[in-house]
Amino acid sequence: MSSNFNYGPAGRAIGVDLLSNPDLVATDATVSFKTALWFWMTPQGNKPSSHDVVTGRWAPSPADVAAGRAPGYGVITNIVNGGLECGHGPDDRVANRIGFYQRYCGAFGIGTGGNLDCYNQRPFNSGSSVGLAEQ
Repeated sequence: MSSNFNYGPAGRAIGVDLLSNPDLVATDATVSFKTALWFWMTPQGNKPSSHDVVTGRWAPSPADVAAGRAPGYGVITNIVNGGLECGHGPDDRVANRIGFYQRYCGAFGIGTGGNLDCYNQRPFNSGSSVGLAEQ
């Protein structure tokens, strides 16, 4: 279960036993926000943190380049849900997420940058999916 992969470390980081009470992520707004922020800021295995990607602090390794991963919003999708949505061509879930991203960037008057999709990116954890959003 992907929740055990993330809920154990996230719970330890925020001081809440999420393995014994995973419903807190859905029912307690403070816990929900803290776990989301933890996931955004924390590198996971061979994945960079989403924060490092959007702030330009992540540079793709040779393995990332070979896997088609380049800085941009597409890598965020790969970090969060790559095992399900990336590496197999166009996907409506990815397209919808890109649409929301473009909408919010437009509302804030900021550019979206390039590399918005992960259609041709190999997932970071090929064969597995570990994001909090995959519950």
